[in-house]
Amino acid sequence: MAATLFTQNIIACIWDFDKTLIPDYMQSPLFRRYGVDEATFWMETNALVENYRRRGYTLSAEISYLNHLLTHVLAGRMGGLNNEVLLKCGAELRFYPGLPEFFGASKTWVADKPEFRRHDIRLEHYVVSTGLAKMIHGSAIAPHVDGIWGCEFIENPLQPGFLLQKELEITADAEIAQIGMVIDNTTKTRALFEINKGTNRNPAIDVNSMITAEDRRIPFQNMIYIADGPSDVPSFSVVKGNGGRAYGVYNPAKQSEFEQNDRLRQVGRIDHYGPADYTESSSTSQWLRLQIHEICDRIVRDREGAVSQRAARPPRHLASTPKEEAVRAAPKVPEQSQFLE
Repeated sequence: MAATLFTQNIIACIWDFDKTLIPDYMQSPLFRRYGVDEATFWMETNALVENYRRRGYTLSAEISYLNHLLTHVLAGRMGGLNNEVLLKCGAELRFYPGLPEFFGASKTWVADKPEFRRHDIRLEHYVVSTGLAKMIHGSAIAPHVDGIWGCEFIENPLQPGFLLQKELEITADAEIAQIGMVIDNTTKTRALFEINKGTNRNPAIDVNSMITAEDRRIPFQNMIYIADGPSDVPSFSVVKGNGGRAYGVYNPAKQSEFEQNDRLRQVGRIDHYGPADYTESSSTSQWLRLQIHEICDRIVRDREGAVSQRAARPPRHLASTPKEEAVRAAPKVPEQSQFLE
């Protein structure tokens, strides 16, 4: 018997990280730990592409900061940097007002009405960041989200011939040495499709598989993408262009970020924008709650409409005319024989 893969009763809020959930870049605690000047690091990172071009090399701008971190490790400026250190630095991250409490509170919004509970509507939160996944996993937000995408490093890479070894001996201290995963502003959209198709929950589903709209775990129209600026335009476009919502946030202390969001709204990249304040009374919190409730209402309408269209009507008695009902209700008179005795 044919069956759909998923019931599509899940809503997803998908978050950028830097300057969306935290005011600055997440690498700041890392630089403080090793005494690396943050401004200089980013200045050098931004100059890498052009300087390597002059030397005849092509460098992808999206991985330049990851390479520069590895160069700092190789040069001894960040000696001993490993994934455990990244987790510890993540614990130092400070979030915008209302976080991480907002994540738990918002999940209760889908239980506000009996009809939402009857259809088992749920809310999930995901972080998709060009930052470092281990730092996000080590932060206060990690226990409150349902999935994290970010850049990752490999410690102590496997050496040539490792397939022939029966046992792998690692004698060196753990230290990051290779890039394991890159998430950039374009490949963020791949994460969106993984959430959409359910690849992140069912590894048997490949993100490149052809899956009909009704078989996808979280339709784009059930998504809200929240981020801070132009670098997220590809993700804004995918979600908004497929019926979802796109919301921009800005630091209230920075006029330039407000103006940037307003330009995004004017050109139709986002539906709305507000301050990066997630306390209960903030305009951002109220807008997100309104959108989540509207999506819940639409899910209820869709599911109940499907029931009325697909469920066959049960058999019932045909309605009688008033005259037929009167005859049926009249007392019975014994019938006389047609023959006289």
